[in-house]
Amino acid sequence: MKLAITSLILVIALGLSSSLATAHSGGTDSNGCHQDNKNGGRHCH
Repeated sequence: MKLAITSLILVIALGLSSSLATAHSGGTDSNGCHQDNKNGGRHCH
């Protein structure tokens, strides 16, 4: 039972932390790049 609760907590924690890695908005050009206003220059995916 303790293992099940620990596993459940781990799954929930991983699920919540993965929401921090969401994609940002912004269109990309034909090369998969766009203007990076925060750092200057271009940013490619």
